[in-house]
Amino acid sequence: MAAASASRYTRRVRSARCPTCRRDAPWEGNKYRPFCSDRCRLLDLAAWADERYRFPGEPVPEDASTDGEDPPSRGERR
Repeated sequence: MAAASASRYTRRVRSARCPTCRRDAPWEGNKYRPFCSDRCRLLDLAAWADERYRFPGEPVPEDASTDGEDPPSRGERR
């Protein structure tokens, strides 16, 4: 019975699956979380920079401004 009560109070290490390589990585004490390593973190960042991840929605035209107005020309103030 002493072994059963001792196992009940042992600390369980939480882990999470790395979104890049799918390996289990410790959650606590992991400075790269949710990734398992700096390599996986950088691969994910590169995927965002290459626009491999996208949010669903209408495409934004290349020449669209944020407020619907034309940007000021050089030397002109708003």
